[in-house]
Amino acid sequence: MSAKHRKPVLVVGLGRFGGAVAHTLERMGHEVLGADTDARLVHQFAGQLTKAIEADCTDMTTLEQLGVGDFEAAVVAIGTDIEASVLTVLALSDLGLTNIWAKATNDKHARILERTGAQHVVFPEQRMGERVAHLLNERLLDFIGFGDEFAIARLKAPEPIVGLPLVSSECRKKFDVTVVGVKREGENFIHAVPDTIIFPEDELVVSGRIDDIERFSAT
Repeated sequence: MSAKHRKPVLVVGLGRFGGAVAHTLERMGHEVLGADTDARLVHQFAGQLTKAIEADCTDMTTLEQLGVGDFEAAVVAIGTDIEASVLTVLALSDLGLTNIWAKATNDKHARILERTGAQHVVFPEQRMGERVAHLLNERLLDFIGFGDEFAIARLKAPEPIVGLPLVSSECRKKFDVTVVGVKREGENFIHAVPDTIIFPEDELVVSGRIDDIERFSAT
């Protein structure tokens, strides 16, 4: 479905996380209704989103007046007020919304959100903290973790495989990682194949266990 035919998205909480989500959705072509109890934030976003309103979204009547049933999804980005976060998710769920994303501050908060109707729970601060910690390894340029063990990372080509085709470097056998693609300066990203030769300044996209990727990047 094209963006212009998508139903609007509700973003509750226009702090740093919610504001970033709302801005990105707007850039992607969604209609975005941003809601917050802070009049200052609502005023700040008034000209940047499809619509921004001052509203208490823990109240089901308020949500009904906003026409939540016509929304494609809702993002509950409320930060420190856990009670408001949970009550908003509960109200959205009771009104029949089946695509609810919610920000959690800890595991207990996440469990409550899931039990009250959130289909997707995210930990933005925790994920960013983990990402920064891994990126302290100077050879890692970007990092996306999946669960507790696996990741996809972008890194500088390790010295031991420079000048070799991937089939000869045996990354899977020696390092337990898979080279997915290669980015060379001035050239487009290419998908890696067995005869791809790695140059000194290449950036690699690799997948594997986190420990193995870090060990590979440090070789």
